[in-house]
Amino acid sequence: MTTTAPQVGEERRTKRGGLLGNTGLYVGVGVAALLFLIPFYLIVRNALSTDQEITGENWQFFPTSLQWGNISELFDDPTVDFAQSMWNSLVVAVLMTVGILLVCSLAGYGLARIPYRHANKVFYAVLATLMVPTAVTFVPSFVLVSSLGWVDTYRGLIIPGLFSGFTCFLFRQYFLGFPKELEEAARVDGLGYWTAYWRIVVPNSLNFFAAMATITFINGWNAFLWPLVIGQDPSSWTVQVALSSYMTNQTVNYHLIFMATAISILPLVLVFLFLQRWLVQGIAQTGIKG
Repeated sequence: MTTTAPQVGEERRTKRGGLLGNTGLYVGVGVAALLFLIPFYLIVRNALSTDQEITGENWQFFPTSLQWGNISELFDDPTVDFAQSMWNSLVVAVLMTVGILLVCSLAGYGLARIPYRHANKVFYAVLATLMVPTAVTFVPSFVLVSSLGWVDTYRGLIIPGLFSGFTCFLFRQYFLGFPKELEEAARVDGLGYWTAYWRIVVPNSLNFFAAMATITFINGWNAFLWPLVIGQDPSSWTVQVALSSYMTNQTVNYHLIFMATAISILPLVLVFLFLQRWLVQGIAQTGIKG
């Protein structure tokens, strides 16, 4: 059977439309990527400039002389121990990530799998915590932490944030879609809920755990208000609090702010690049089940 002329024309229009559509998609993605990278360019450019070049009228794409000495100036600043603040943020973010994954995954698994007549009520109570503004619980939490003597300690920075209603919700949704057949086979072999969780569920859910770890680590690293209140001594400052110290009512050290910002985002970039493929996969696996 021969192809008629109208059919050939239709195929050509389809191919042309597909080519134009793909070209438009690539152009749009390229423009979005450039807009997304502009803040990072400004951070790096200003981090390697002097205050005069940052605030000057004559804009240059890159400074005439790159100020690599800003790095040593940042870490040698006697008023702010930036290296210590980076270490504090790393400790807080890592421990908070491990703690939240452990607590919220166990809570989500229990709500999704363990038969209990009040399970739905407990789940709705967890969801209700998402509707409570942080400002409402901020003062009571500080009073409690202060009464326990946890101000200027890792315990005060980490323990109050070891539960997240949203993370618990995501874990429950994920476990509702987890194949029950694997757990039923484990129970036939005599495993209980606890052992099945550690030996069957967790090893087969590493993608989702990695996604939640990425989100939790970023949130812990970027936390500002709670560390600002709890970390009153400079030795307990996190990196976000240290960044704010470079801008006061009297002076603004622009080059130190941008250099500190550039260094502080490196751990986040590395974590995201390493775990980015699990991030989307893990969120997609939560499902929407009642």
